[in-house]
Amino acid sequence: MWDFSIGRTLGLLARTYPFILLRMLVYFGITFAYLVATGAGAAVGYGVGHVGDDPAAFSIWGGVAGFGVVSIGVYWVREYLLYILKAGHVAVMVELMQGRPLPAGQGQIAHARQVVTDRFGEANLLFVLDQLVKGVIRAITGLVGGVAMILPIPFLEGLAKFVNTVVRISLTYVDEIILGYNIRIGSANPWETSRQALVLYAQNGGRMVKNAIWLTLMLYILAFVIFLVMLAPMAALFYIMPGPIAGWSFVAAIVFAWAFKAAVLEPFAIAALMAVYFDAIEGQAPNPEWDRKLSDASAKFRELKERAMAAVTAPAAA
Repeated sequence: MWDFSIGRTLGLLARTYPFILLRMLVYFGITFAYLVATGAGAAVGYGVGHVGDDPAAFSIWGGVAGFGVVSIGVYWVREYLLYILKAGHVAVMVELMQGRPLPAGQGQIAHARQVVTDRFGEANLLFVLDQLVKGVIRAITGLVGGVAMILPIPFLEGLAKFVNTVVRISLTYVDEIILGYNIRIGSANPWETSRQALVLYAQNGGRMVKNAIWLTLMLYILAFVIFLVMLAPMAALFYIMPGPIAGWSFVAAIVFAWAFKAAVLEPFAIAALMAVYFDAIEGQAPNPEWDRKLSDASAKFRELKERAMAAVTAPAAA
């Protein structure tokens, strides 16, 4: 079974309710923007289509255009979402896990932003670090979750690929765990701290992947339930819109389920995995053998080490 406590994790999230509310505001706001943009695009397309002889087709393409515009907007604010929502929420969770009292007279969100700024500076630095960590995670997936190599039997190849896919999905939140380790240690060199954290994760990979798979299954089952619940009201909403875009109700229900997962379910998974990780690495030092394996397997890990060295030599040179 899993090594995390559902009760303690829920209790931790309850104490970070300002961030849960902010996440709900942001992600459900994105969902609302998708609905409005898709509906408005469909309405405009339907009206323009009356100039020709196929308003239905114009309506569909108008909905696609509206959906695409919001998707571009979400892409461009991804650094902000990482810096304020993810990093800030992780910072508060780490401090509460360590039993550190949050400053009186200062809101959680403002305090978390200050912690993240002290550790990482500008959003673009954290974004670059996050991308490097994600690249290394792909190498860890191959080293830790190489089920296809363990099961070379031909008729089990399909099963092996499926299990490896589950392993890859389950490693979605490793970058937040690495971020949490950075904040916990309080290092002035996040590149080096992230290198150490990735090595520690890899050497405890079996335990971490086991818990990550359990959490992934829980989250996707709950998200699927939310999708089913929202399918009917979304179908009713799109039914009253002009043109034959009722099929968009399926997409809207998926987007709503994604918003609920991002706002509520993902913080639960991150908090649970951080608790398991901090417990697993207690008293451990990064294993040089795993450092070598990651260096051999990942160009991103080698770049991370180069940046860590550069961060050390730059002040000395100055």
